[in-house]
Amino acid sequence: MVLFFLPSQNIHKVGFTATKKIGNAVKRNRAKRRLRALFCEFSSILQDGTYIFVAKQSINEIAHEKLKDNFLKVLNHLKAVEKN
Repeated sequence: MVLFFLPSQNIHKVGFTATKKIGNAVKRNRAKRRLRALFCEFSSILQDGTYIFVAKQSINEIAHEKLKDNFLKVLNHLKAVEKN
């Protein structure tokens, strides 16, 4: 997955996208659902800002735990996780 992050004050926007390279509508919707579920799981620890998630081709074949690890890795790389 690719993440675009723009920090901003008191705003929490999110967008999910999947291109036709991923497959038919069923596969694209599944990819977006998986990203949406992970975002909801981690939304409490994320900074305010605008998030745009772009699904890649292998997202539907990867196991949930590995996807979750990759998701956190991308968030930490962009410093989108709040420090307590």
